[in-house]
Amino acid sequence: MSGARTSRPQSSGVPPGDQTGDRARRPLAAGETPALQFRNPELARALAHQLETLMKEIGREVSVMHVCGSHEQAIAKFGLRSLFPKKLNVIMGPGCPVCVTDVPEVDEGVLLAEQPNVEIATYGDMLKVPGTVRSLADAQAAGAKIHIVYGPSQAVEIARKSDKEIVFFATGFETTAVATAAILIAGPPDNFSILSAHKYIPPVMEIVAEMPDTKIEGFLAAGHAAAITGYGVFEEFVERHAQPVVVAGFEPLDILAGLVELVKLVRDGERKVVNTFPRCVSREGNLAAQEQLWKVFRPCGGRWRGIAHVPNGNLRLRDEFAKWDARKRFTIDLRSLWDFAPPQLANQCICGDIMAGIRNPVDCRLFNKECLPETPVGACMVSNEGTCKIWHLYGGIPDLGVGQAPSPVEVAS
Repeated sequence: MSGARTSRPQSSGVPPGDQTGDRARRPLAAGETPALQFRNPELARALAHQLETLMKEIGREVSVMHVCGSHEQAIAKFGLRSLFPKKLNVIMGPGCPVCVTDVPEVDEGVLLAEQPNVEIATYGDMLKVPGTVRSLADAQAAGAKIHIVYGPSQAVEIARKSDKEIVFFATGFETTAVATAAILIAGPPDNFSILSAHKYIPPVMEIVAEMPDTKIEGFLAAGHAAAITGYGVFEEFVERHAQPVVVAGFEPLDILAGLVELVKLVRDGERKVVNTFPRCVSREGNLAAQEQLWKVFRPCGGRWRGIAHVPNGNLRLRDEFAKWDARKRFTIDLRSLWDFAPPQLANQCICGDIMAGIRNPVDCRLFNKECLPETPVGACMVSNEGTCKIWHLYGGIPDLGVGQAPSPVEVAS
């Protein structure tokens, strides 16, 4: 199946704060291309009108799912739900890698941090993710050394300058796993190792599609992940589950255009993959990145926090890279935590249902009360890509009267 490309009409309208504004206003010089504008209010309204028309033609409620925290960030930040038709439900699925990092994986990081001569390097989002009884922040408060890094190469540099064992607690989907693979292929120092909690998105889409009584009729796939894997990775999924997949970018117009294509496919009963992000995504993807990814990692089954066991959903280091595998280098006794019960509030957390797209943050009695970014109960309130954290920052589903819906740019400003 081939990916259809959607056209992106250009406009002379310049969104507030657009750095390309001067270029958009003046005549183009010879050989100069028009400025790309992905936050144009007029185009946003036109796409919203297309969505409204399509939904009227369908004449019933439609539920679609995106599986990317960056999509949810843009939808909430730019107020896109205020432009969606009332009967179009755009649900966030398990698209936050920090949120789906399972409790035992967090426990492994905590126990490693508490070992003598070991220091942890990881992303800032991981610091407050709850384990069974402690988080990395708790371990840090008790004296453990935790380095906050922006990428694996920074963790390697810390190791080169240290006489301690540096463990990089690696999280993220296939996009960030490629960067982790690259540093292992390059050969990090002997005092460096990796605790991999990397995840692979396509298998969890299978889980969601197979959930009993699911109402999801199509998926909006993340453009950055598809830039690595290629959109062809979704073709077998579409064939198995008879549900369309549209690959979309992350600007407001990217998302609206992707939803227009997805709703068209639902209306027409077409089951195929459509690529609305051709400036970054091809059918084959980044073959060099894929080669590095699968040279270092092997897919294996594992539990995603609050969701289910996901066959081939976890990425673990291959035996050839065992030298840098923290699980093989250190003794990690998870049984030492088994005698401790999780905090009582954690039993009331519904993060699993939220990540599965079954419920929304406002359905949780803890949301914005006991559970806040400063004192998170569930992982969804920790990460900037977690649904609860996003809804806390930007709001969830605005209920604006007819004619009151602002443009995405107006909402953001």
